[in-house]
Amino acid sequence: MSTTTVLIVDDEPALVRLTRDYLVRGGFRAVTAADAAGALQRFRADRPDLIVLDLGLPDRDGLDVIREVRRTSSVPIIILTARGGETDRIVGLELGADDYMVKPFSPNELVARVRAVLRRGASTPTRTDHIVIADLEIDIPRMRILRDRQPIDLTATEFQIVTTLAREPGRVFTRAQLLDVIHGVMIEAYERAIDAHIKNIRRKLERDSGRPSYILTVHGVGYRFTDVP
Repeated sequence: MSTTTVLIVDDEPALVRLTRDYLVRGGFRAVTAADAAGALQRFRADRPDLIVLDLGLPDRDGLDVIREVRRTSSVPIIILTARGGETDRIVGLELGADDYMVKPFSPNELVARVRAVLRRGASTPTRTDHIVIADLEIDIPRMRILRDRQPIDLTATEFQIVTTLAREPGRVFTRAQLLDVIHGVMIEAYERAIDAHIKNIRRKLERDSGRPSYILTVHGVGYRFTDVP
């Protein structure tokens, strides 16, 4: 059985049991928490490989948990929300979440998304594995990006977006094409999620995120990586 650990954070006992059962059946080790305090305690004690996180927790907002986790870790996070608007999803993605699901959801689809997100961080490159553009150095096998020899901490999803763009500098990728790259499974298309990821990447990667020099916007189409050496 896989030793991959998934932390499920939700205050609905029936949903937690169902999600845990499906994940365990899928070969994962599942640990659970019912609130933000328990989630952070479990995160530090169990060092999970992925977190499934409900945003509507009883003690603190799930967005606070993402902020706390992202201070020290780039562990993949899939957010759950029962809220109707898209604002929380956008904020969650901008804070560094990798994917989202809206309640109610299919447990089978959640397991598929867990596998897809984990594959992003474990995929073996089939093309150029070392890219140097301007003052950026991208080491794909080690999932490491340096700017002026200083490491930049990206999530697995953010890293995959950057490497996809950087492998073909100057090529314009549509949002739909980038969604296909990061999801790897047929799920709900949500092109604004790409904008949220790009915003977060620019905040980390660019010297001035308001005037990006690496990932450039092609208005009305998508994004491209600079082809200026």
